[in-house]
Amino acid sequence: MRLDENSLDRAKRRLIEMHYRARVGHLGGNLSCIDALMLVHHEMMRREDRFILSKGHSAGALYVTLWSLGLLSDEDLDSFHRDNTMLGGHPPPRGVPGILFGTGSLGHGLSLAAGLAMAARLQRSGRRIFCLTSDGEWQEGSTFEAAIFASHHRLDNLVILVDHNGLQGFGSTQAVASMSPLRDRVCGLDLEIRVCDGHDIVAMREAMAPGRGKPVMVVLNTIKGRGVAEMEGKMESHYLPLTQEQYANAIASFEVPA
Repeated sequence: MRLDENSLDRAKRRLIEMHYRARVGHLGGNLSCIDALMLVHHEMMRREDRFILSKGHSAGALYVTLWSLGLLSDEDLDSFHRDNTMLGGHPPPRGVPGILFGTGSLGHGLSLAAGLAMAARLQRSGRRIFCLTSDGEWQEGSTFEAAIFASHHRLDNLVILVDHNGLQGFGSTQAVASMSPLRDRVCGLDLEIRVCDGHDIVAMREAMAPGRGKPVMVVLNTIKGRGVAEMEGKMESHYLPLTQEQYANAIASFEVPA
């Protein structure tokens, strides 16, 4: 199904509503990656393909994406972060369609994805595996180990997405443990590295095309808190929930036709 701006805005509006009602933070990192999540699930993935959300604290964006596909209901989303919910702050290991593993302890999602890609090859399957990582995860040794494995085995059915918003829990990625420019840091691996605007659907469609004999790594240049003026590019969006005024302004930014 072709993704359009109205569908994107509807998903972002629902994401903001869900986080506000739950009174939880992490909205900034959800807004930086929801464009990519929606594109992957609505256009890139076939029934047999698989997705791993390595940056698990953006679970809200994944839940809303699954909701947009009819795999979760409004009632499910209303239970986000509530007692006895299946929709916790990080993806659960079971019980939610489209989610294969509990993730969020940053640095192990790419290993899981590389394993799935290798399994698909051994099964002679045409399955593609998509994995969304954060830019901060590329400070983790386990992420590089997985990339080395994927590179060595030339897993061209693996698409590694990097939400490169430049911010993490304690400040900018540049200040905490600089890996910039990330493309230069990983260029020694045998990956097909592509860089694009992570909020430009047309550019991402092209960048996520299948690889040619090697894994694809797409560095998505994004803005944390994209679309919410009071949050854009601010580390506080990693932790703080929206105030009532911020919520009203954010919802107004994503009005969609009835």
